[in-house]
Amino acid sequence: MALEAPIPAAADYIVTKDDLATALTSGDVEVLATPRVIAWCEAQTMAAVSDQISDEETTVGMRVRVDHVNPTGLGATVRVSALLTRVDGRRLTFQVSAFEIKKDAEELQIAMGQITRVIVFRNRFMERVDIA
Repeated sequence: MALEAPIPAAADYIVTKDDLATALTSGDVEVLATPRVIAWCEAQTMAAVSDQISDEETTVGMRVRVDHVNPTGLGATVRVSALLTRVDGRRLTFQVSAFEIKKDAEELQIAMGQITRVIVFRNRFMERVDIA
């Protein structure tokens, strides 16, 4: 099946202690860690195309450009979305964003950017990995 943009995906996450910069050693303040924001964005890029590719295929990250622009605290709800915007052969480009959902239902953008993933055949890809 040929992929065609746009394909969206989104999910809500609750910030836990494991998601904080202090837990991930990416900072010394108790706010949502940038690496976690990126991981959530990548999860949504995968979710967008997971049922669009064969079981023998997967996608792997190639490029991440994400700006994390606002702090988010413990217990906050974060809505993360990805939109497949470009298909160039096996290369997939997604626009990603994350918003904190405030108690009054307002949304505060906390991150935005672009993630590029590549479709690969699982077995062939793993053959290239040296396992100790």
